[in-house]
Formats: sequence, structure tokens, C-alpha cells
Amino acid sequence: MAVTNTSVQASIHFQVGGSLGWHEPDPNNTEFYSQWAQRNRFQVGDALVFEYQNDSVLSVEKLDYMNCDASNPITAFDNGKSTFILDRPGDFYFISGTDEHCKNGQRLVVDVIHEHHFTSPPPISLPPQGFPPMASPPDQSFEDSTSASVMITATSMSVFVTFVIVVLLAP
Repeated sequence: MAVTNTSVQASIHFQVGGSLGWHEPDPNNTEFYSQWAQRNRFQVGDALVFEYQNDSVLSVEKLDYMNCDASNPITAFDNGKSTFILDRPGDFYFISGTDEHCKNGQRLVVDVIHEHHFTSPPPISLPPQGFPPMASPPDQSFEDSTSASVMITATSMSVFVTFVIVVLLAP
């Protein structure tokens, strides 16, 4: 029996702004989207879902984000429900396309880290069925062969326990 090393990718869809969605924040809560982003961990393959009314979402460069400049977006959405796939590690910058909303805090920076990978442990080969891992020489006493048998059993158990621990601790 052998265990293979495989990777499984999973992704998470984040509702931007939680239940409030993509909206102009209250004047006393202009850090709303910064705080929302800090509470989440974004990885390559995840998606941001923007839900909004009478507004838009623009993906922009850092300088345009800092200056709330909507004149040269990388991508623009205005359909009320937009999904943006985070396809690389690094920062992504978003602003509202509605005049003054960005300056009033409707902008978001998302820091994306590595991909989701859940990896199984490296392959482990077990001895074939019906063959003992080590045969004792014919001239050994009963005590020696019993000790060897106990040692083989303890070693096999150690490999099994190590395997179980690795599987449970795999990221």
C-alpha cells in the first residue's frame, strides 16, 4: 500500500463589506474597508464579491488608489454584483467609480498571499502481505527471536503513529 502526495486547491468567496456590501461608508467610519480587509486572509484563487446599487467598482493601480483617480481603471464593474478573482499574490486596489465615494472611504486594498494547498504526506511503502520484515537466524534462542519480534512490532507501530501525526498536521 502506498500513499501519494497530492494537492487540493480550495477557494473562498469573500462578500466585500460583509452584509453591508460595497457602499459609501458613514463619515465617522471611513476606515470600514481597511478594517474589513484586515479581518480576512486572502489567498491566490479566492474571489471578492462586490454587491452594490447605483455605484461601481474599479480595480486600479496603487497611485490611482491613493489619489482616488478613476480615470484609468484596470477593470471596471457596474452591474450590481461583481466577482473579482485574486489570481496572483500581492496587493490589489479597488475604488468606487462614483465621484467623492472614494475620498469618503469607499476604497479597498487586499493583500493576497500564496495559494490554498492541502498536501498529503510523502509516500510510505509497507512490506508485502505475508512476509515478515526480518527473519531471525535458525540458531537464535527463543529469547532473542522474541526480542526481535517485539522490536519489529515497535518499529512498525512507530512508523504508523508518525504517519497518522503527519496526516493530522498537514496544512
